[in-house]
Amino acid sequence: MSTPATPVVKKVLADAKPSVIQPMLYKSVVTVYRIFAIVTLYVVLLGVLAYGFVMGFYALNTSWAAPVILSPADDKSLDFTEKLVTSRQTLEDLNVDEKKLQDGVTEMTKHRSALEALEPELQVAIAREKQHNLATGPQLLELDKQKEADNVKTQAVMAAVKEVEAAIDKDLAAGLITKGDAATQRAALNQVQSSYTDSKIGAVLLTDNILEKTTTDTKTLDVLDKQAELISEIAQLDIAIAVAQKQIYEENKQIERLRAALATAKQTPYYLSVSGNNVVNFAFVPYDNQSSASPGSAVYDCYLNMVLCRKVGTVKQIFAGEEHAIHPIFRTDIRGFLIQMQLDHPESAKSKTVFLNRKPLFF
Repeated sequence: MSTPATPVVKKVLADAKPSVIQPMLYKSVVTVYRIFAIVTLYVVLLGVLAYGFVMGFYALNTSWAAPVILSPADDKSLDFTEKLVTSRQTLEDLNVDEKKLQDGVTEMTKHRSALEALEPELQVAIAREKQHNLATGPQLLELDKQKEADNVKTQAVMAAVKEVEAAIDKDLAAGLITKGDAATQRAALNQVQSSYTDSKIGAVLLTDNILEKTTTDTKTLDVLDKQAELISEIAQLDIAIAVAQKQIYEENKQIERLRAALATAKQTPYYLSVSGNNVVNFAFVPYDNQSSASPGSAVYDCYLNMVLCRKVGTVKQIFAGEEHAIHPIFRTDIRGFLIQMQLDHPESAKSKTVFLNRKPLFF
């Protein structure tokens, strides 16, 4: 049976207890600190190694691509749409102008053919008229001389007519003839006078005809002027047709260039982005990874951007135009091109990277 401790013993025990617990507490704190430091160190080291592995992986891997989402509201898409609309409108305007020019050339060609057919007929008519004038001119000259001689003879007769008229007046005054006989005789004399006047008029007209037949008169000059106008109009039509055909040639070349440009534009990702209502998935491929991109190649999407990969689609089309992008890991500017992806899992279009043709780590 134990005996109760004395006050002295109790005091000794109370003084000895704190001296044992305090070192133990200090030792446990140091141990925990060391463990935390070691764990932290390994975590940091593991993070550094993981970061270095990721950097090295994307520096050496040649099969990754970065999905790109193109929207009709993007700056490049809007600029492409504006240029596409402008090119199409220009093409339509050129087609309309080319049609108008073609119609104009057709009309001018018909007009020229009509004028060209008229010009030989005009030349034949001029030659025929000249030949006729050469034949009838001398004859008219002879007739004019004969007419003058006849008028001279008629003038002598007219002097006798005046004497007869005076005799009629005397006979009427003497009562030898009646007024009716006098009127009848005077009518006959007036008819002779009118015939003489008509003869003088005929002589003047004959002189005009002779002048027309033997010289180049105003009528002939009018015909020659018409001929010159005809030749000039044909020449002007030739010039207008040549200019129109040259313009048609130039506009056809421009139409061909625009059509080629539009055909090229239809082979760009921006055309697919703005021209349809269906969602089209694209990816940026750097030039260093070009060997992995080919139509029909498999597309893989991975967790943590490199492990536990699954096939999510195939490469449908490769675009030739150069594009610039920011490296998804290194954040540097890189050059490459775009591809169109046919995705069975559309959510993979939002991944940071995908891999082409094969899995990056075999799992």
